[in-house]
Amino acid sequence: MDNKKIGVISILFASIMWAIEPIFVKLSFETSDFIQTNTIRAIFALLVAFVYILIKRKPKKLKISKKDVAPMIYIALIATLFADFMYVFSLSQVAVVNAVIIGHMQPVFIVLFGIFTLKSDKLNSFDYIGILLMIVSGIFVTTGTLENLISFRFGSIGNLFVLSATIAWATTAIVTRKYVKHLNTGVLAFYRFSIAAVVLSIYLIINNSFFIENNYQVAVGIIVGLGTVLYYESLTRIKAAQTSALELSTPVFATFLAFLFLSEVPTIMQIVGVGFLLLGLYFISRKEG
Repeated sequence: MDNKKIGVISILFASIMWAIEPIFVKLSFETSDFIQTNTIRAIFALLVAFVYILIKRKPKKLKISKKDVAPMIYIALIATLFADFMYVFSLSQVAVVNAVIIGHMQPVFIVLFGIFTLKSDKLNSFDYIGILLMIVSGIFVTTGTLENLISFRFGSIGNLFVLSATIAWATTAIVTRKYVKHLNTGVLAFYRFSIAAVVLSIYLIINNSFFIENNYQVAVGIIVGLGTVLYYESLTRIKAAQTSALELSTPVFATFLAFLFLSEVPTIMQIVGVGFLLLGLYFISRKEG
């Protein structure tokens, strides 16, 4: 199987993980807060990455070169300690469909950043049509109703929290693609979660809250760990914008699961927004640049 097919399959399976994650986070919030949930999430995601390294029989790969240290610190701080934290917090403020769709609009920002940094990731007209459709989708999802759209009401502050996480994730996708895509995917995931796991664990220990409150926290960590490993498997094989675009199958799963387990009913405009995402996915995946 060639690299592109492996990359596409990997990100599609990761998308399923991303769809399940917010459901379990919401369920975890019933007995815990976002800080404790995010901490246990980071710890178990770290363990999944380490197990993946052992399965690949490449524990020696944990030793990275000096030139890889700075990019990995950036990824760990921005992708996990900041972006993941903001995303988990936002789930206490907004519906799953809002968080998932806004959180998976990374191609918009990757294109903007990639124009100046990823000279090899040139995009074609289909890519740009897809990006435009994603922007429209984001507007429809955050406004929710035609009345809100006409009045330019873009939802709660929680949407901005998700957006900040999305922009941060996009920058780390660029850094990964440009500087550390040669690293083993398990190693990438391991170092991504390591700093956050340590920092947040220390915080919980100081506040006498270092314990597992519910099984959903563990499940979230395992799901995120698997999703992250698969994401990096994809990111090292296909274009950064294509990887992020293929993630956009996530809202379809997430919308269904949120309705099934959380009784969250999307508005008509949000359903249309999901449709625009799928159409954007068709265009951006139609032709290799």
